[in-house]
Amino acid sequence: MRKVSRTVNRVLLGLTGLILIGVGGTVLLGGLDLPRKWGFGMPSGWRWTRPDDVLLRDDDRTRWADSGWWWPVVIAVLAVLVLLALWWLLSQFRRHRLSEILVDSGDGEGAQLRGRAMENVLTAETETLDGVDRARVRLTGRRTEPRLRAGLALAPHANPCAVVARLSSETIAHARTSAGLEKLPAEVRLRAVKHRAERVS
Repeated sequence: MRKVSRTVNRVLLGLTGLILIGVGGTVLLGGLDLPRKWGFGMPSGWRWTRPDDVLLRDDDRTRWADSGWWWPVVIAVLAVLVLLALWWLLSQFRRHRLSEILVDSGDGEGAQLRGRAMENVLTAETETLDGVDRARVRLTGRRTEPRLRAGLALAPHANPCAVVARLSSETIAHARTSAGLEKLPAEVRLRAVKHRAERVS
């Protein structure tokens, strides 16, 4: 699924780039009057060859303006395009979870480990560390080079340096060894648990 998403993303980026290059080239050709200056002709029916030409003539722009369905359709199409563009933009910044990890099984073929299963184990082991109230662990990156992102809610008595040290030397080291990984880079975010004050009578 992730490979398909990456392929679709690259195709969309490529098509968008080609469209922008084409539109930009058209604007430069017509706006700078390059066909006349450089002495070459444009294909028959090409509308924008001089600075005073327009892409859409008056009859093209007003052809369906009096029809009742025209403006609702235009607004709906533009709204869908804006929503798709926003979804695509936001998806570029979202860190995708790793669905599987390629484990070195020692037989030259390898095995696949579900990313969610490893996340659950890492979360459970992290929450057993002294000073950790809650933990949230996510795997990102590639299946051959996973990365770990952990968010830890620390108890009031926790020593942040000690928690991070144990996380690195115990939890992450266990995960790295069990999956046969040479390295497992980690990004850890710490926050303190806020307890509400209670009235004592």
